[in-house]
Amino acid sequence: MQTITELTLNDSMFYRNIPVFTYHITYPSFSTTCVLAAAQAANTYYMQLAKTTEQYCRTVLYPQAVESARYIPANYPPFNRYTLDMTYHITYNSGCITSLYMDTYTYMGGAHQELKRTSDTWDFSSGRQLHLDDISPLTPAALTGLQTAIEQQIAERLKESPGAYFEDYPYLLRNYFNQSQFFLRPGQIVIYYQQYEIAPYATGVPEFSFPRPYNQITTRR
Repeated sequence: MQTITELTLNDSMFYRNIPVFTYHITYPSFSTTCVLAAAQAANTYYMQLAKTTEQYCRTVLYPQAVESARYIPANYPPFNRYTLDMTYHITYNSGCITSLYMDTYTYMGGAHQELKRTSDTWDFSSGRQLHLDDISPLTPAALTGLQTAIEQQIAERLKESPGAYFEDYPYLLRNYFNQSQFFLRPGQIVIYYQQYEIAPYATGVPEFSFPRPYNQITTRR
């Protein structure tokens, strides 16, 4: 079993005494009753991810915010500060398996913030990140069946919410299908798509859940 501690990196950055960019990065740190080296590997992974994201904020996004703020020398109207927020969500934590996703929200002006999701499923008995076909064998026939099931779920959702997905969703869901875009919930595999890939902004990140037989997890060595 894993115990999770939340760690944080954050800062507000200024230009001419005007707060122009703020970042808030949260990431997990694990202890485990399984294999200590596996927890150390996961902790190194997330620490490096957080520091890389922080460096990106300071060297890329902050200069972009400064460049925009330069055109409002008297800060009138007040500059709408740019932001990056990275959060994680633990969706499954049992035995030596932990699954989570991380959402990164970036606002760099305009009407909407941008959302990017990533996900990881860890085997703390080996230190490996599991793949989708570790959870459920992904033969060509199985992939076809999975994508057809997603198409059917979308069709049902459109009956209740017309316009919630793009009209050419049968093509888009297959074109943008990404085997790395999944996470676990108890008894379920959840497949997701990035914002705008198959649906308008208002739909957010589309998720599709499928039953997962218990203990059906294999590990590649």
